[in-house]
Amino acid sequence: MSITALKIRDVMTENVVTIKGGDSAKHAASIMNRFEIGCLVVVEDGVVMGIMTERDLLRKIVTEDRDPEKTKVSEIMSRPVIVVAPDTPLEEAIKLMVRHKIKKLPVMERYQGEDRLIGLVTLTDIARFQPKLIEMMKELFAKAQEAPPKRIEKVMNYYVV
Repeated sequence: MSITALKIRDVMTENVVTIKGGDSAKHAASIMNRFEIGCLVVVEDGVVMGIMTERDLLRKIVTEDRDPEKTKVSEIMSRPVIVVAPDTPLEEAIKLMVRHKIKKLPVMERYQGEDRLIGLVTLTDIARFQPKLIEMMKELFAKAQEAPPKRIEKVMNYYVV
């Protein structure tokens, strides 16, 4: 399959683990540990409100010495959330990741007049599936004359030989 033919649906993870904004950061961390995942999509009444990552826990709980049992997910989640549709070309998703310096994109689909969460695509998913797209990401950062954040650079360097 050519790079230009690849869509988000070709590489996304379908079983997305979610959490509510009112849940504690400690509860979120235990869910992430149980499922061995690096993020949770924060959903309220079917609407994606944010995304909580391991980095959010480190930056906003650990380094600020906050109590994870008293801190709500909504206080530390990343927002606004950049989302994509399942038919979004992978190349476009990579451009979004570069522009916003992020590694995760919830996948939303319109169903009976409402948007619903149907998946998640990460930079790691893309790297595993198609290393040529990671090379394209490197070129985009070079063209923008800026270095990728270390967390993105690690993925780009690890998966491309």
